[in-house]
Amino acid sequence: MPRRATLYLEPSLRKSAEEGAHNFIARLTGVLRAQGFSVCHRPEEEAGTDPETFALTHMKPPPPGGLTFRRVYHYPFWAIESTAERWNWTVAKSPYSPETVPVSDSARFYRRWQDRLFPDSAETAARDGFVYVPLQGRLLQRRSFQSCAPIKMLEQVLDRDRQRRVVATLHPGETYSTDESEALTRLAARHDRLELRTGGMEPLLRTCDYVVTMNSSAAFDGYLFGKPCILFGRIDFHHIALKATPRDPAAFDRVADHRPDYARYLWWFWQKMSINAGRPEAEARIRDALVRGGWPLK
Repeated sequence: MPRRATLYLEPSLRKSAEEGAHNFIARLTGVLRAQGFSVCHRPEEEAGTDPETFALTHMKPPPPGGLTFRRVYHYPFWAIESTAERWNWTVAKSPYSPETVPVSDSARFYRRWQDRLFPDSAETAARDGFVYVPLQGRLLQRRSFQSCAPIKMLEQVLDRDRQRRVVATLHPGETYSTDESEALTRLAARHDRLELRTGGMEPLLRTCDYVVTMNSSAAFDGYLFGKPCILFGRIDFHHIALKATPRDPAAFDRVADHRPDYARYLWWFWQKMSINAGRPEAEARIRDALVRGGWPLK
């Protein structure tokens, strides 16, 4: 009897997978079937209900023995991991050495992705004298991957950088409580340098001096604009970022002169550490990730 693998997917992704229209899932399915697995798709809410199958979830915590897959910020880059926590992914725990990355290849790669994702904007990047703070959710709560609550992080930015304006943005996909909204309003009333907005990532990345966030993907995109970032939380793209906590805010003294080689890092992060579903070696990378996750492939 063949081993069974089940992909637990949200409705739109399940439909795309069943129609063979999703490139990464099609290649993943091909690897599994070549290894003798039967493959089926089930609704995401059924994950964990069948202990006899090898489970794959999309972006959600997998059941015991299962794995999860997720886009690595932009298509066609993917990861397959045993946890949904990005800060515990393989790349997050791997050492990064820029000396191992080819300069010419990384420069071409970086420019190509700048042009593809942010046409013209990356070329016209400037520093207009403000700090960009993309907020996420739960502004008054400190979660396990954070050094403090997000509202405390925002207070730190205002306290540690008293020369620049601070533009803090609410995430358009989040719903904020009355307590959260009132806390932000009180903070803005005390600091005339603080401006609150919703969304608007691309123009803010283009013109900010640097980014401060817990672990927003906006900071990762900022690398494509050559913008340094300070992280108050844990995440997978931490290697070239500065880190800060309320007890150790020294990163603010260094950020103005922090200029890592963004091209080399993006090449390493995407081409070496992720699965590029558009490359011929995608199946081999998928197989390696499944084996690393403990699945019994030959």
